[in-house]
Amino acid sequence: MNAPNIKFVFFGTPNFAVSFLSELEKKGPRPSLVVTMPDRPKGRKMIPTPPPVKTWAEERGIPVLQPEKLDSEFIYKLRTINYKLFLVAAYGKIMPKEIIDIPKHGSINIHPSLLPRLRGASPIESLILNNEKPAGVSIMLMNEKMDEGPILAQEKLAIAKWPSAPELSNTLARLGARLFVKISPDWISGDLKPEEQDHSKATYCRKIRKEDGLIDPLGDSEENWRKFLAYQPWPGIYFFHGKMRVKITAAELLNTECLTSRFVIKKVIPEGRKEISYEDFKHGVGRNSKF
Repeated sequence: MNAPNIKFVFFGTPNFAVSFLSELEKKGPRPSLVVTMPDRPKGRKMIPTPPPVKTWAEERGIPVLQPEKLDSEFIYKLRTINYKLFLVAAYGKIMPKEIIDIPKHGSINIHPSLLPRLRGASPIESLILNNEKPAGVSIMLMNEKMDEGPILAQEKLAIAKWPSAPELSNTLARLGARLFVKISPDWISGDLKPEEQDHSKATYCRKIRKEDGLIDPLGDSEENWRKFLAYQPWPGIYFFHGKMRVKITAAELLNTECLTSRFVIKKVIPEGRKEISYEDFKHGVGRNSKF
């Protein structure tokens, strides 16, 4: 089944949005316009870097808008062309009702959790951190409140072992694209009716902060492992050796004979130095450390 060939605008920014678009492209039309966040400085040299969705769109010759503010000038640009649908996946800005209500067929959001669970900014990381199964994706008709709009469709994803956040993001984005292709003909024809969320069961997740990556290497092994998976590629996980910040770049979770798990650090980057094995760190930089 293919998605209806209608003129739509896509709002999205990170790799989750790129995975969604790449899967959608296999069976459905490309967006007529892409709206994404402005270029931001990155790296030690703070070089202005385009968001992944911008790169995806420019490779295909799709026009891109990067408004700093969703102001009247931006809204006017959206109104001047008769777009039929707005599709949103990890855009990064709260869209006002004035924008949400523009297209004939509404604004639809792809959210990587089974709403009303994990409304908010970090559902993928929170699924892993909270060991919250099953995972899944929701397709929601947007309103002016964050992730509170009525549901058009949901699909669960069984998880045996947690992958890293980028891997889970890619899987859920592609699942969401396939689900959108499946339900969009009925939505456009008016045969699909949205269902109100059970707001009494809502849970929330906040934006990830750099300090969230701090761990105790001798702490709970399962928790440390889930943090390692969830906080890739940012903020990563780290500990302090004295005043030195040590980033953990490679690790594994080993099952021992007594049926307990052990978090094993393999490689680290001591602050201001190059990546080394954890064994070299313990016998060199970190000598006499409790770790």
